[in-house]
Amino acid sequence: MKKRELLFSIPRKDFRLEFFRSGGKGGQHQNKTESGVRIVHLESGAVGESRDERSQHANRKKAIQRLVEHPNFKKWLKVKAAEKLGILADVEKEVEREMSEENLVVEVRENGRWVRTK
Repeated sequence: MKKRELLFSIPRKDFRLEFFRSGGKGGQHQNKTESGVRIVHLESGAVGESRDERSQHANRKKAIQRLVEHPNFKKWLKVKAAEKLGILADVEKEVEREMSEENLVVEVRENGRWVRTK
């Protein structure tokens, strides 16, 4: 069996954790304790929030799950993994090559008509 290797880790300092009174069902318990949890990933702007459970620990777990499922976080994760694997540099070179002047057509509107510039 092939041994897995850690590609990268995301330290806690990359997140902002917020705790708040969740209110709603649960009555006095939820109104007195800060069981609601919001986790923000600072680089991607993704947010995971939970106030469903009575315990802060359970809400923290749900908030992390929701953060990981957020589209912004998924996009950030793919870019970060591509950087670590060295794939992103290849893609950037490919884009530079495709965006060279001989591959681009620039047109401007003059007197109601589109005219190519060179």
